[in-house]
Amino acid sequence: MPVMEKRLQLLLDAHRYEQVAAEASRSGRSVAAVIREAIDVRFEQDEERGRRSAALGDFLAMGPDGDGPDEDVVAELHDEFEDHLSRKGGS
Repeated sequence: MPVMEKRLQLLLDAHRYEQVAAEASRSGRSVAAVIREAIDVRFEQDEERGRRSAALGDFLAMGPDGDGPDEDVVAELHDEFEDHLSRKGGS
């Protein structure tokens, strides 16, 4: 477990605090632990998006004849991938 060495003051509106406090109570954790987990989940999504995008780029760079990607196909797949991530709750 990482050492907690940075302090943060965070102001929340009543609704957000109630949501976090309810999850903390439900799960037997502190409010701070729930907020740390939310941060971790958010940034894991960004990292996963980057890994998938890089893998797709590597795959497409192979091209059908080994001569590189079809730029129209790359653009279309990129747009579809971004739409998919948006629907999943990405950025």
